[in-house]
Amino acid sequence: MPRLIVPNGTKWFLSRSSVLSKKFHNVSRSILRQPQNTVSTTTALSFPKPRHIIPVISPYICQRKAHTIDSPSSPAIPEPYSAPTSGILARLPKSWVPYAELIRIDKPTGTYYLYFPCLFSTLMAAPLATPMATPLSVLGTATLFFAGALIMRGAGCSINDLWDRNLDPHVRRTRHRPLARGAMTPFQALTYTGVQLLAGLGILLQFPTPCLFYGIPSLLFVASYPLAKRVTYYPQFVLGLTFSWGAIMGFPALGVDLLSNSSALSAAALLYASNVSWTVLYDMIYAHMDIKDDAKAGIKSIALKHDADTKKVLTGLAVVQIGLLGAAGMAAGAGPAFFVGSCGGGALALGWMIKRVNLKNVKDCWWWFVNGCWITGGAISLGLGVDYLIRYKQVDKTKTIEY
Repeated sequence: MPRLIVPNGTKWFLSRSSVLSKKFHNVSRSILRQPQNTVSTTTALSFPKPRHIIPVISPYICQRKAHTIDSPSSPAIPEPYSAPTSGILARLPKSWVPYAELIRIDKPTGTYYLYFPCLFSTLMAAPLATPMATPLSVLGTATLFFAGALIMRGAGCSINDLWDRNLDPHVRRTRHRPLARGAMTPFQALTYTGVQLLAGLGILLQFPTPCLFYGIPSLLFVASYPLAKRVTYYPQFVLGLTFSWGAIMGFPALGVDLLSNSSALSAAALLYASNVSWTVLYDMIYAHMDIKDDAKAGIKSIALKHDADTKKVLTGLAVVQIGLLGAAGMAAGAGPAFFVGSCGGGALALGWMIKRVNLKNVKDCWWWFVNGCWITGGAISLGLGVDYLIRYKQVDKTKTIEY
């Protein structure tokens, strides 16, 4: 049988491996013979006894934060968008949902805030019309204003989201808006906005012709509000100029010529200023929901500027609002029902809200933003409505006596 010829280098390697194997075996046996409570310091395989236990923390665990509605700051890991399962959005076809979300159809509070100034001016202007506007005409005018508020509020939200599509992803409350999450393109949103503006124009054309000239300038404020958030800490003032425009529109809508009737012009101007103050007030509460995210994203707001003195500012705004409202009533010749119901009721509603709202709690801010609309707006509307009906009844009695 032939012998296997092994190269010299291989013989050396095999001999060294055999030696190392025997040494390793001897070391292992020496370690096993040692008592368990001793540590060998003479072998290369001995290890020092650990004196400290170093906890190992996963970066993923460090980054993950509790996500509660009471914490407005963004979690490190954003929650994915989930399709609505209840409410009006859940009943719509899936392809319609982004468009409905864009106009906030499931959050109608903004529509009510836009509508109330229109209702205030309609009720205040009704006794100043010649002849005095009938309850049926007041109701018809108020209904048209609500339709206009619904459409134009949606258009305003669309314009706002177009401007903020690069900022909204950085704010927890807005990161799932259609443009922010990529559910629709800017071109689609822009086209949809154009359709809404045309629909709003159609509503405006149902009013007397002078309303067209009073209404169109408000679009300048609608477009400028999103820009104001980038350059000033008081974008709420610009929003007030926009949302309060309806406080003027009720007068020409009922045929009251503001240019020839100085009393009506004063009443309209004072009512408009009062509503501007109200808008800044409630939107300051609203801004506290996003105050931490706004600071990170570079979005300016009055809440950031006056965070430490918010309740003092809110109180000052409430005093200005009620004072201007009372002055508007005096210019319009309002009676006791207005001053007790609108001014007194509005003051109580605002005082209660300012005292009770917890500005550090997102859920509480949202509750007062939503319900404060009805509490304050309802009180002012009720006083104006009762005052109008009393004055209308008095005029009706006078006509009956004359005949």
